[in-house]
Amino acid sequence: MDMGLTQAEQRQLETRLQKRQVKEFMNVFANLVDNCFTACVDDFTSKAMSGRENGCISRCVLKSMSTQTRLGERFGELNAAMAADMANRQN
Repeated sequence: MDMGLTQAEQRQLETRLQKRQVKEFMNVFANLVDNCFTACVDDFTSKAMSGRENGCISRCVLKSMSTQTRLGERFGELNAAMAADMANRQN
């Protein structure tokens, strides 16, 4: 990742990028928890979740993770297509 930066600047940039990725992951996770809890848990008369609530949570998390995976794949596909298009324009 050489962009004319010193080694110290490269390390600092990498550290910032890693922190940003962790922060973004934590935001995605927090949103997942909030969305699935809101959608699935509605009975607060017991400490334990019901079987219906557990099933709903499992489906919600699975669907959300599948969606995130597909979005990541699609983003990668689009990024590769854009890079190829830019390379073709430079030639």
